Amino acid sequence: MTAIFITATATDVGKTFVTASLIRHLRDMGRQVEAIKPIVEGYDPAQAATSDPGILLAALGMPFSPEAIDRISPWRFHAAIPPELAARQDGYGIDVDQLVAYCQSAVERRRDILLIEGVGGIMVPLDEERTILDVMMALRLPLILVTGSYPATISHTLTALDSLFRREMHLLATIVNETPGSAVPLEDIVATIARYTEPVIGVPRQPRQGTAPGSVFGGLFGTKGRR
Repeated sequence: MTAIFITATATDVGKTFVTASLIRHLRDMGRQVEAIKPIVEGYDPAQAATSDPGILLAALGMPFSPEAIDRISPWRFHAAIPPELAARQDGYGIDVDQLVAYCQSAVERRRDILLIEGVGGIMVPLDEERTILDVMMALRLPLILVTGSYPATISHTLTALDSLFRREMHLLATIVNETPGSAVPLEDIVATIARYTEPVIGVPRQPRQGTAPGSVFGGLFGTKGRR
């Protein structure tokens, strides 16, 4: 696996949290990691360091700069709404073909492993005809599906899985990112979803005592220490 696309069942389930955690885990394994998040909604230049691309740059151990933001997140929109609508508010559209070409170029230029973080849920529209799922289908990269542990997540996740499986997409894993304050235990959500797909990995917001950060991903990438 040298390039992975990270998608989600919806927005605000923790794609960036999971992507940053994966980056740190892979770096601890001694891998050279690169990451891009081509589309960002709700972007405030005054808060760029704490934005999603800023978080990824910190996980990568890269110095923060406007140029670095431009490099990993070229499509940035002010409104925290679906990208098609956010682009329209900012006065222009998203060229999906250009977006696919940008991702393909990053895959071709990678030195070791590349993580591509998507936007919103798997069917979020990018223009009048295409969604982020169309981008994933064009790239045909292995996928990680991120979901939350809130009560309705089981239906949302199974619906997303059905869409991916119908299109014969290669799903590496489903990651259940613990939703803060959820009344449903993370372990129960993981066990239920695991009846329909595997592997399913639960990621607690606070690592359990005695559990090394990132060790939950050991089944995907191994547990080798930093070289």
